[in-house]
Amino acid sequence: MKLSMKTRHIVEGYSFVSIWIIGFFLFMAVPLGRSLFYTFNDLKPTRDGLVATFVGLRNYRQAFTTDIHFVPLLTETMKDIVTNVPLILIFAMFSAILLNRHTFGRTFFRGVFFLPVIIASGEALRKLLQQGAANLPIFADWGLFRQLSNFIPEVVLMPLLEYADSLTLVMWDSGVQILIFLAALQTISPSLYEAAKIDGATSWEIFWKITFPMLIPMIFVNTLFTIVNSFTNPDNGIMNHLLHTVFVSNDYDYGSTIGWLYFIFIFLVLGIVFLVFRRGMASNNN
Repeated sequence: MKLSMKTRHIVEGYSFVSIWIIGFFLFMAVPLGRSLFYTFNDLKPTRDGLVATFVGLRNYRQAFTTDIHFVPLLTETMKDIVTNVPLILIFAMFSAILLNRHTFGRTFFRGVFFLPVIIASGEALRKLLQQGAANLPIFADWGLFRQLSNFIPEVVLMPLLEYADSLTLVMWDSGVQILIFLAALQTISPSLYEAAKIDGATSWEIFWKITFPMLIPMIFVNTLFTIVNSFTNPDNGIMNHLLHTVFVSNDYDYGSTIGWLYFIFIFLVLGIVFLVFRRGMASNNN
């Protein structure tokens, strides 16, 4: 039986994700189910293992009423996402546009931008952050705030310096996004740019009428990737609080509760992003 093009695409898509689905049910489904079970119980370690006593929603109430760290850390995480994700996307997009030009040494610079993804990740990144490698010394050593406060109001100056001080992390976290944008830029037909130049379009008009609309699907992908990467970053307060609760305090039931609440929060944020981009891409296609 001959398959239609749509059916063939569906089959190809499921064949690509089938390995992940099989791996999920083999290695992840049971641990996830157990962690969800733990959130409704009080776990006590015994010689025979962990003994669970059903406590209902007590652990969930503890997260919002007793734990003085959870809600502030969750708020701080959301604040970091709102500020850092746009910075990373903008930096990655314009870096990709520059690296896509036919200039000398562009392969070398592509490797330089991607190198932090390999080196500054996981435990290595955690150690670098603890040593203050992500902070630019110019702001502390030169007393930049004190000098600029004479000309710029403190309300405006403080956020600007905070953004500037996070440039190191922005560059470290942009490697994968730059690579994705580069791949998207190379799929745009050069004939579109040639036709726009013949019609007298400026570089600014070409960017907003051709480049940016063609990059919207990859902006969506990079937004999802950047948000998830930010949620699981080694300097994320919630992640550190979760690790401390489980591996230092050995509070497995409450640690599982934090993990599931954090997962629900991530799911809601990604759902909002899906809705925003879905409407944006639909209006763009129309």
